[in-house]
Amino acid sequence: MENQSGKRTVLMISGAMDSLLGAIGLLIYFDVPPFDMAGWGIPRWVLGLVGAGLFFSGIAIFTYYFSKTDVSG
Repeated sequence: MENQSGKRTVLMISGAMDSLLGAIGLLIYFDVPPFDMAGWGIPRWVLGLVGAGLFFSGIAIFTYYFSKTDVSG
């Protein structure tokens, strides 16, 4: 069952990284850091949509695998 534990850990790390990238995207969308998005050529709503999608899906994946019980046998 070591393979299942490794898979669980990888998916938890992946979910955490997705939520972190999504949070950065949302912070840029809400103008918290002093970045000028106008020069990037990306519409503001696209950055907000992608950031929210990454953030909430990453939180859901991380929470699911964090709370999943390890049933062996």
